[in-house]
Amino acid sequence: MKGGYEITDLLFFPEKCTAEEAARLAPGATLYEIGREVFDRIAYREGSDGLLALARAKSLELDALQLSDNPLILVAEAPEKPGNIGALLRTADAARLDAVIIANPKGDLYNPNIIRSSVGCLFTTQLATGITTDVIGFLKAKGVALYAAALQDASEYHHCDFTTPTALVVGTEDSGLTQEWRDAAVRNIQIPMQGEIDSMNVSVAAAVLIFEAKRQRNFQ
Repeated sequence: MKGGYEITDLLFFPEKCTAEEAARLAPGATLYEIGREVFDRIAYREGSDGLLALARAKSLELDALQLSDNPLILVAEAPEKPGNIGALLRTADAARLDAVIIANPKGDLYNPNIIRSSVGCLFTTQLATGITTDVIGFLKAKGVALYAAALQDASEYHHCDFTTPTALVVGTEDSGLTQEWRDAAVRNIQIPMQGEIDSMNVSVAAAVLIFEAKRQRNFQ
């Protein structure tokens, strides 16, 4: 509700939540009292507060995004693991990014595993999806510089200026970003590796890049 989602229906288990409490939590929602057996079958995890809600999904269209005058955006191309997507959303919320854009999405962003792994940050972050070509076109039309996390012909990330409208673009851990992103970027960037491996978990790498950008912006 803090994220501006409209709850249309609220199911409650009276041993944990009374009808009066449910009505206060979601004014205007249709209330349904259910028994323990029904609740246990449809609840996604144990230890909940006796409430299950249906909310109206927001538009994930690129044009629905409301960006600031100097946006900082995270783009993730074709992420597959719900845990990684959830972690990206947690970082985006922590850094208060303008938006997270998923290019070439592989599944439903409202997947329960993504909601759970994001600890609710899916609801507090502006989201959009689109195919790579459309995302690139949208960002360039908004005057946003693209910095692609890639190993090929890359500069070290801390040598780049992220103080102007910026999109940090990360790819999958298996294959990285497609050539289309590397061609569109004003610069490819990398995090210098000092160990034996040449890459990090995508959510960790994104966090490093995001907070370097926030540091450059004096955490504004």
